Amino acid sequence: MPDGPGKAETAKLCSTCHEIERAFSLRQDRAGWQTVVDKMVQFGMAATDDQIRLTIDYLSTHFPADEEPKLNINKASAIELESALSLRRSVAAAVIEYRNKNGAFKSIDDLKKVPGVDAAKVDAKRDRLSL
Repeated sequence: MPDGPGKAETAKLCSTCHEIERAFSLRQDRAGWQTVVDKMVQFGMAATDDQIRLTIDYLSTHFPADEEPKLNINKASAIELESALSLRRSVAAAVIEYRNKNGAFKSIDDLKKVPGVDAAKVDAKRDRLSL
């Protein structure tokens, strides 16, 4: 994790429920990070308003959306798929299993054939995906 204001708060909050790398594999603008943190609060993350503000500042500064390369869906790990498409862990694992069983995806739309994948999520993130 790069040094900066909010590093300690971010490490504490993000590592409570999942691997810290999962948080950083996702690149977003400030609004995107706000949405992610709001979702974590809804899931029960306990944090003060100041901790939340510092965490969003830290994430949007050190892991901005404009640095995000396209995600190759034929090579992506489960964690990368989970983060990039906001998938549940079980659905990301199902994508890997489907890819291993059926071979490489030939189009982004093929991702929608995987049971459990929300087509709207694929369509919303289409510009961030590649083959």
